[in-house]
Amino acid sequence: MEAPAATPPRHRVVALLGAPQSPFELACAAEAFGTERAGLPSYYDLTLCTEHPGPLPTTLGVPLLVEEGLTALERADTVVVPGWQPPGTPAPPAVLDALRAAHARGARIVSICTGAFVLAQAGLLDGRRATTHWGRTAQLAAQHPALEVDRDVLYVDHGDVATSAGSGAGIDLCLHLLRRDHGAAYAAQVARHMVLPPHREGSQLQYAAAPAPARADESLAPLLEWAEQRLGERLTLDGLAARAGLSARTLARRFAEQLGTSPGQWLLARRIDAARALLERTDLPVEAVAARVGLASAVNLRRRFHTALGTTPGAYRRTFGTAPRP
Repeated sequence: MEAPAATPPRHRVVALLGAPQSPFELACAAEAFGTERAGLPSYYDLTLCTEHPGPLPTTLGVPLLVEEGLTALERADTVVVPGWQPPGTPAPPAVLDALRAAHARGARIVSICTGAFVLAQAGLLDGRRATTHWGRTAQLAAQHPALEVDRDVLYVDHGDVATSAGSGAGIDLCLHLLRRDHGAAYAAQVARHMVLPPHREGSQLQYAAAPAPARADESLAPLLEWAEQRLGERLTLDGLAARAGLSARTLARRFAEQLGTSPGQWLLARRIDAARALLERTDLPVEAVAARVGLASAVNLRRRFHTALGTTPGAYRRTFGTAPRP
């Protein structure tokens, strides 16, 4: 008679917290790694730790009692840094040393949202691609030029180190890690219990607020205003130059000097922004949206939209549309 198979050891996940701790990012890790679900096997044990155990301030104003110190990282199979506030502020040297030691020992190091700043300070992202909240990608790149910041994705996983985009993308990353550890079926079951899709379409750029167009000086401002009111028309470089009373070469140079882009790229960005607004606020067919913003056809709009935002017009409307449905 064969002996029963040995139960595999449970995977030890340690969430490394800082003050003030954001409860939402912590909850992303807790839902994936620390919640028992009826009918589903449980593979993980979740522990919370911080540099100085005791009451830990949170962004809610209510303290969280954390009983474990940094020595908990010595037993971790995965370490999660669920955000860090304020983003970019130096983490204590003891925290960075403990992270480096856990990584050197073979632990998987994971950040959610602004936790990427701590991983970068520890040197774990040098020479690697990483992401964080879309509103903080420029700051991360400026503070840590040794890493490559990708603002177009929901998460980046290198196997030993992983980073997620903004807060909700922490759930996407955690579900991805469940898929990697125990397969797609298990991750899909957990996602179903959480009433979430097992995998979201697109990148975090669809959630980013459209940046305000760069301001030009008085020489270009009237032309830009005129063009924005006529996005549905055929606008060419020669036509814009004639309107401004300049040669095409001079106009292109002024766009580069004042706006840091070309006339064509500026027009495309304005058309994508206009399409986003129509998809959010109207129930116009995609073909009509494309015509109104000067992108000619639904096929062209879908291609341009996917390149810019990593999703389709239809998926974007389902997520952000506010127009009443018939």
